[in-house]
Amino acid sequence: MIIRLDQMIKVTSSALDIVEGELLGVKRDHGKRIACLAAAAGRRLNMPEETLRSLSVCALFHDSALTEYILAHEDGAKESDKRLHCEYGQRNADNLLGEGAAPGFVLYHHERADGKGLFGKKAGEFPQAAEIISACDLIDLQSLLSDPAEKPGIIAFIKECSGTVFTEPVCSALLSAIDGGCLELLTDGKLDETTDALFPEWPVEADRSIVFRFAALISYIIDCKSPFTKRHSQQIANKAWLMGGFYNYERDERALLYLAAAFHDIGKLGTPNSILDKPGALTPEEFKIIQAHSALTEELLSRVDGFEKITLWACSHHEKLNGKGYHNGLTEERMDFNSRLLACLDIYQAVSEERPYHPARAHEDTMPILYDMAKKGLIDADISRGLDEALAEYSLRDVPPPERTTE
Repeated sequence: MIIRLDQMIKVTSSALDIVEGELLGVKRDHGKRIACLAAAAGRRLNMPEETLRSLSVCALFHDSALTEYILAHEDGAKESDKRLHCEYGQRNADNLLGEGAAPGFVLYHHERADGKGLFGKKAGEFPQAAEIISACDLIDLQSLLSDPAEKPGIIAFIKECSGTVFTEPVCSALLSAIDGGCLELLTDGKLDETTDALFPEWPVEADRSIVFRFAALISYIIDCKSPFTKRHSQQIANKAWLMGGFYNYERDERALLYLAAAFHDIGKLGTPNSILDKPGALTPEEFKIIQAHSALTEELLSRVDGFEKITLWACSHHEKLNGKGYHNGLTEERMDFNSRLLACLDIYQAVSEERPYHPARAHEDTMPILYDMAKKGLIDADISRGLDEALAEYSLRDVPPPERTTE
């Protein structure tokens, strides 16, 4: 099956912007604005198309490690520690695009030409692509890019930075892009269309390595949203791949199931950490907010062409066969096999992994809980037996990720 990697990238960027807005107060669509302006500047600097693609993706995901960084420094980070989110982000870019495709593009996205950035690199000591991302990021953080009426202020700010904060060629390229009408294309009404034009169709077969890398990256970012999820999405995805083999799925079907599992909690990026990390019982209002994550998962994934099955399976992971689950209240007759499978896997993972309210459980202590739920008509009994058979050997240890044999 062919999937649209370009649309997957844009959807994930939208989810990451929600996190950045919550944690840093950044305006919505920050990543998209940076990516669009960075690409416009890169074209004026005659960058090759492959470099422009890497630049655009890195601009969209320049803060992809924000959740991991904040999770690692819950007690507050020193100024020097802020370099870690650049290092983590570069690792994410390398995992997605491949080693060497975007060297230093994210790592140095807070550098300045005068050497006053996080790593103290001066002009010429870090990639021009990183400088472009840095410049666009700084401009947007001034809250200037969202309003064309601010054009004179943006131009003045760039000129002020030229030759000191950023090199003259990069500033000239940015000024040319803005004079050429780029700013008007970054408004709320036109930004999605501009982003679509920036990322032309990128069709990829579902079982390709880049798809697996992307899914693994996103599940990791999702898991870093809270210290209590740890490897939740990653392990559900790996277990989904394993179960696809257990049921003798064709590789293509296994890949789709893996994608659905990796993305199933993307909606949790929109759930406030004050609720995700709450140690005590949730209020009814807070529980409603938690429940909304599966609806946001559906809303986000439905934007990707050809993702109909993946969206259904992913957003159904809290449904119950008796219709008492959420968020669509599906009944047994309306839940297909893979929707039931992901619902069972989500419960298995939540029950077996360590949580604030219970220690990690061995397989033999986990399965009675699932069998009891199956007996009550909440989850599929046959699938529960399949999990019992396939996962017993992985008691208290991680299931490895899928093999990546195709490029």
